[in-house]
Amino acid sequence: MGKGVFLDRDGVINANVFYADTGEVEAPRKVADFTILPGVLEAMKQLAGADYLLFAVSNQPNQAKRKATAADHEAIQAKLATALDAAGIRIEEFFYCFHHPKGVEPSLSGPCVCRKPSPYFLNQARDAHGLDMAQSWMVGDRDTDIACGQAAGVRTIFIADKGIAGADHAAIDLRQAAGIILAAG
Repeated sequence: MGKGVFLDRDGVINANVFYADTGEVEAPRKVADFTILPGVLEAMKQLAGADYLLFAVSNQPNQAKRKATAADHEAIQAKLATALDAAGIRIEEFFYCFHHPKGVEPSLSGPCVCRKPSPYFLNQARDAHGLDMAQSWMVGDRDTDIACGQAAGVRTIFIADKGIAGADHAAIDLRQAAGIILAAG
């Protein structure tokens, strides 16, 4: 069986952005706002070099909230894919939930099966790629990421200055998280 590392996107792979109109730090809305965090590509290379399959699993509610369009998401995804390709990094699959329980776009509003903390996407990856979940990891910067990983039976790393209750480990960034994963074997 294979082993995987599930990566939240915003706050783990790329920087979150402060938007004055909401007063919140959140996912980038436009491609110009999208920047990959320092050390991320190197950390991903290390993990892939240790035979971990990489997956991106992210809640992306900007369309549901009408803060961004599908074209904005596609442009951001293209920029990410270009950077990954240039670095020789393969993401097995990108799993994005575009729904939000309080969305204003009717087609993306209300409950769904795929929004973290649901382990829906992790279970799909397990089944499609033959993953041993006990040897796999979820790395995220929100409590929903940790709850998702726990529900799927993977080990968890919380990206923050301090840990979160229930996470197996805490790290300041993906570089440190990769070190924890590689040391655990």
